[in-house]
Amino acid sequence: METLIHHLECLKLCGEDTDDEKQILQSLNMVLLALDEDMQKSAKLLTDYNVLPALAKILKASPTCAEKAAQVLAELAKNEETRRLCIDAGLVLALVPLLESSDQEILLHAGRAIGRICYENNDLQEQLVELDVISSLVRILTDFPDNDTLVRVDLLALSNLADLESAKEALSKTTVVGQLVKQLKKAESHERVEIIIEVLQMLAENDALKLQLVDSCVQEILCSILQRLQESSQAEDMCTMKSSSDLIVSLLLGDESMQKLFDSGRGIVYQNIPSWLTSRHTLLQMTGALAIANFARNDSNCVRMVQLGVVHQLLDLLELHVENGDVAVQHAALSALRNLAIPVMNKVQMLAEGVADRIQMLLRSEMPPVQFKLLGTLRMLTDGQADTARILGQDSKLLNRLVQWCEAKDHTGVRGEANRLLASLLRHSKSQDVVKAVQQAEGMKHLVSMTTSEHAIMQNEALIALAIASAINLAIVEETFKESELVSILQKILEDEAMGPEVKYNSLGLLCSIVDSDELRKEMTVVNIKETLEKLCGQINNNVAKQANTVLQILANCSQNSGHFFA
Repeated sequence: METLIHHLECLKLCGEDTDDEKQILQSLNMVLLALDEDMQKSAKLLTDYNVLPALAKILKASPTCAEKAAQVLAELAKNEETRRLCIDAGLVLALVPLLESSDQEILLHAGRAIGRICYENNDLQEQLVELDVISSLVRILTDFPDNDTLVRVDLLALSNLADLESAKEALSKTTVVGQLVKQLKKAESHERVEIIIEVLQMLAENDALKLQLVDSCVQEILCSILQRLQESSQAEDMCTMKSSSDLIVSLLLGDESMQKLFDSGRGIVYQNIPSWLTSRHTLLQMTGALAIANFARNDSNCVRMVQLGVVHQLLDLLELHVENGDVAVQHAALSALRNLAIPVMNKVQMLAEGVADRIQMLLRSEMPPVQFKLLGTLRMLTDGQADTARILGQDSKLLNRLVQWCEAKDHTGVRGEANRLLASLLRHSKSQDVVKAVQQAEGMKHLVSMTTSEHAIMQNEALIALAIASAINLAIVEETFKESELVSILQKILEDEAMGPEVKYNSLGLLCSIVDSDELRKEMTVVNIKETLEKLCGQINNNVAKQANTVLQILANCSQNSGHFFA
């Protein structure tokens, strides 16, 4: 240790006068040896003897010694305790100019030192971006693409910075994407592939960089990686497949990048979907389903994919997972089907191909995420499709399961979707048989409860469905309405000043449909609905006022006509 102390004293002195480069190099070499032998003790001595400021001066004043000084700092920065001291001594600012060097050894050690000192230090990383370190890092990748050690240090530095929004913005104005894609294409080691994809994943959060990635054809390399590794079950290969799949999905999240990748069904990602959906790896199955779901954010893409036969590929996948299957895969596949069912043209085609029948295999699922997506998909398929709503609305197995899910107290989303599908079957079928079937399955009481939902859209769907049901067959539903205290619920809605005009209007429409029931009209008298209606006649909203006046007139006439709701 005495020898080390001697060299530390020399460095302090030389820091004041950097002319004696031979002595500086000798002392720096001795420090490196000491750090290698005992990091803790040697690092403590360096800080105790206040050598760090001298190293900063050497970095600035002595190009010959800068490489060795940077190497010392890179070793010191392995120690978490000394990182803060390096920062306080201004060493980061002293190291940054070295990144402009053409000497690969200087770049290597300076890059390591900066990366380690700034590790997990957000403020310092932001400062590096302001100092335009980004340009230096991109230049190193461009000028020295075959120096594996230097490239690795550069990639690690980029991975530390690329999560910053300021860094992404700066990187979007460089050629970094092209350089990283070149590196990915030739990367052989698992570690190299992983770190490049990690950086690309962070860059893909920026829309401009997303497009650059697609334009650089990174998707071709990613698809190639997935194809090469799909037969493997090695842990590190699975890890690479996961990161590659995640990056593909990230690229699909941007509207413009997604369209470029789709390319009317000619893009390589879309071309790979059939093999992914039929892969033995659930990871690839999910990637395929998520890719379809994202491509299906555009109506023209939806139509094209249905024409290309993607629907039955998804249904085949779902059938694989019916019994104790992967929930994430089922969720993704149902999301894709739901999106595909949005265009009216597709609804007709999908229903003609028996989608509604095949998808009901999932009714026995006990997994809430799957139940939720299944209900949403069925609701989308029935939207505006009277024939489908009529068929599904008389399916006792489906209706009994819906009623069961309407009572799912622990799963609000499932309960809400089950209610919405029940309402949808009534609204779109307008069928006597469906009204009877829903009533027989004891579904009407759940729709009455749905009128009190905190979501206006659900309230309106329930109110319209109940109005249609009562207009079609009031006799069959009036007892349920009475037991569910529907009249009192409607009065509360109408008297609630915070309630929106559309909900009130539809509540009045439902009153029009049930006023022909003697039993329900008696309840209206008991709660003095007339007074509530008279107040509404003075409403600012003209439609609500008119509808309230209509109900008052019907009540006054005690009309037996049940068709006023549709007038």
